[in-house]
Amino acid sequence: GSMVLCHWWWIQVLLVTSCSAHSDFFTSIGHMIDLLSTEKELVTSLKSYIQAEEDKLQQIKEWADRLDALSAEASQDPEEFLGHPVNAFKLMKRLNTEWVELESLILKDVSDEFISNLTIHRQHFPNDEDQTGAAKALMRLQDTYQLDTDTIASGQLPGSSLPRSVLTVEDCYDVGKVAYSEADYYHTELWMAQALKQLDQGEPAAGLDAVTILDYLSYSVYQQGELQSALDFTKRLETRGRPADYLPERKKYEQLCRGEAVEMTPRRQSRLFCRYHDNGRHPRYVIGPVKQEDEWDRPHIVRYHDIVSDKEMEKVKELAKPRLRRATISNPVTGVLETAHYRISKRRATVHDPQTGTLTTAHYRVSKSAWLGAFEHPVVDKINQRIEDVTGLDVSTAEDLQVANYGVGGQYEPHFDFGRKDEPDAFEELGTGNRIATWLLYMSDVQAGGATVFTDVGAAVWPKKGSAVFWYNLFPSGEGDYRTRHAACPVLLGNKWVSNKWIHERGQEFRRRCSLQEAH
Repeated sequence: GSMVLCHWWWIQVLLVTSCSAHSDFFTSIGHMIDLLSTEKELVTSLKSYIQAEEDKLQQIKEWADRLDALSAEASQDPEEFLGHPVNAFKLMKRLNTEWVELESLILKDVSDEFISNLTIHRQHFPNDEDQTGAAKALMRLQDTYQLDTDTIASGQLPGSSLPRSVLTVEDCYDVGKVAYSEADYYHTELWMAQALKQLDQGEPAAGLDAVTILDYLSYSVYQQGELQSALDFTKRLETRGRPADYLPERKKYEQLCRGEAVEMTPRRQSRLFCRYHDNGRHPRYVIGPVKQEDEWDRPHIVRYHDIVSDKEMEKVKELAKPRLRRATISNPVTGVLETAHYRISKRRATVHDPQTGTLTTAHYRVSKSAWLGAFEHPVVDKINQRIEDVTGLDVSTAEDLQVANYGVGGQYEPHFDFGRKDEPDAFEELGTGNRIATWLLYMSDVQAGGATVFTDVGAAVWPKKGSAVFWYNLFPSGEGDYRTRHAACPVLLGNKWVSNKWIHERGQEFRRRCSLQEAH
């Protein structure tokens, strides 16, 4: 018994001393007690805020109930009701003053005290480093005292007389993620397996599903050389929790990237042409029209050859290089933009977006990108003007020119450029409507890989330096064209430079007129 207690004492010491923070706040039990006191005070403050909100709602409810009863009485015979001078006076008073008072009550913010308390105490909160340290401590204790994950997760620690403090599915998953970030695949496997076990037993886990856990689990066992286990987990991953169209799209994406499964029949191919394009005898192109080639028919995708000079492309790269930064992604759980981390395995690059229900392999972008405004250099302004002259669309409401650089393995998996009706309006703040069209300029040749593929229609467009491809994301009716779902294939060999211009709806009212018919 004394040996067990001795062990538990060392467990506490290891756990506490592991939590080094930005200050020395978490280096003793005494300091952690202060943190518990802080949390207790915040809970009290939170309850006070909840009570204040409930009191406010009760006042509003009582007011609504009173008006509801009065309205029911008045509606029986409005003329007779308003014939009474008191009723007429009270109606004027309500509309002139009482509704205004109600508006003030509804707009009253009762959260100030709680937010103030939270702000004051937040400076003493642990940070990501502290949380990581605590997770590492759990794994160190696990190894030192040969504890299995089930023992720790269930709170059955030796020598403890306290009520069990259990780890949830999310807790186990977070410990596993810490191990994964350290390339500690042994502990990644143990904790992801524990998370999956608890999930399979019916424990609820908001915002977390078996697919996500299996993704980490299959990769971690693969990294340890357990190929059969990795295969088993991968098979389970492919048959559980994915949308019904997951495997077909993934398969088609990979086939198209290899140049296979392109769905262009000879008959349709015969209707694709090359031509000289002057955009309706535009003054700049009457004498020197641009070379236009049909890449695809439905949706119509065209390529403009030799549309930008080598000198212009080098200047764009020169402007972009100092500002290239890792592309950001939308976290499907929090909705917050986060830095996209490179993922070695193709499986590691796939997630399921629980909000849209679609295959959101699209949201992991492995590239670096920069934005260039027209005011920054004449060459940017010149390219923007050329896009407008060639397409006939107003680019004054378009987004800045985005320059992206993909190295070996760089990719952007299947996605839509336009905002869909079933998701938050990502372009609302711009006030320029949806992305009506996309202009994609290839600023380098790629030795192998790097195609732009359209998974819904089976199209593949290969990079060619100095050329640009263009397509409409919306039908003339304003509805999204789901056939434009596309992806950037991984670069197998070489260095891929592209720049794209997303053109918006505003300003196109007389350039691409609306129609109730969906043009093909």
